[in-house]
Amino acid sequence: MKTISGTNLEQAKSHNRRVVIEAIRTNGPMSRAAIARMTALTTQTVSNIVEELARSHLLIPMEAQRIARGQPIIPYTINPSGAYSIGLELGRQRAAGVLTDLSGTVCARIERHVDRPGPTEAMPVLAGIVQDLHEAFSFPRDRLLGVGIALPGRYADGGVTSLSPLNLPGWQDFPVARELERLIDLPVLVENDATAAAIGERLYGVARGLGSFVYLFLAGDGGIGAGMFLDGHLYKGSRANAGEIGHIIVEPHGRLCTCGKRGCLDRYISPSVAYECLGIDDAQELAPDDLDAMIAANSHGLEIWLEQAVQPLRQTIDFLELAFDPQTIVLGGSAPTSLMTRLAERVEPLHVPVNPTEKRTIPRLMIGATGKDTAILGAAALPIFSETNPQFDVLQKPLTHRAMMG
Repeated sequence: MKTISGTNLEQAKSHNRRVVIEAIRTNGPMSRAAIARMTALTTQTVSNIVEELARSHLLIPMEAQRIARGQPIIPYTINPSGAYSIGLELGRQRAAGVLTDLSGTVCARIERHVDRPGPTEAMPVLAGIVQDLHEAFSFPRDRLLGVGIALPGRYADGGVTSLSPLNLPGWQDFPVARELERLIDLPVLVENDATAAAIGERLYGVARGLGSFVYLFLAGDGGIGAGMFLDGHLYKGSRANAGEIGHIIVEPHGRLCTCGKRGCLDRYISPSVAYECLGIDDAQELAPDDLDAMIAANSHGLEIWLEQAVQPLRQTIDFLELAFDPQTIVLGGSAPTSLMTRLAERVEPLHVPVNPTEKRTIPRLMIGATGKDTAILGAAALPIFSETNPQFDVLQKPLTHRAMMG
């Protein structure tokens, strides 16, 4: 039997602060009274929180508005310069970093060339990028919430140690977050690229304000995964590895997959298969414009990929809709935009939904962020999400054995 406990006052206060920020972030400028109505918090509680957030520079008042009789109302909005975040990305040939403000706007960007780096080579490079970003865009360091890193691969319990990032030697079980924190003296959050992209899409993209959606992430380096929000919660699973949909079997006894099974979704829909059909051997070494040009020049190869990818994608969308009942499914990722656009066009019409008469206000499939910056912008969203997203789990948490025994 699962046993739960309440929470202490400080945790409830932190949760309420996040609720107020989320209300303004998703709805735009709001008065204290409007926030109270939307959140079911008392007017006094909202006033206290708004004053605290304004003192912390996270909210700023707008021009007072007079509506009929009575005191004018003062709407509050998110202050973009109230906090900053850094996103890092590490690939076989590129180490990159972006600095974003609280609205998700990119304030500075830095790239460094690397050559299949191991941890010993990569960690100082990433630490240097963090320092250079702060110097490139001057702001109070206490407004830097932290650093996010988006990596491919699966993760150990707790999501701290990557089991197989980057397909580079030396990274097996390397504690990325702990080692980088030691070098830069800032909080470091590590997520797989699909989850990071889903967070970025919910904060700033087409899924903004949605409670339940699945983000299908097609990685530029070849794979496919998913990030999920269910009822407003980021869902990661018991070992932080939910969303490994690339290994759903869509063709029994089909093509051999790197995981050892046959017929996995990854072997039909992933960008790596598209590159095989297009005769592109070095997609990761090409500039985005050059890669798009090669894709455009080989319509026959593109058609071969689309023919084999469309039906498995429809099947996967059916499965996700029936299993999780999301408001929408977002198709995005770091794969070339030209591939994503053609795939989204060809997958329509989708299979008939289980309830075809239901009226929908949101399309079943939407295109999210695409292109090479998708993962790194998702990484930059991690510290902001961590600091501002309501954490309902602090209000209902499992009791420890000691607490249960008194």
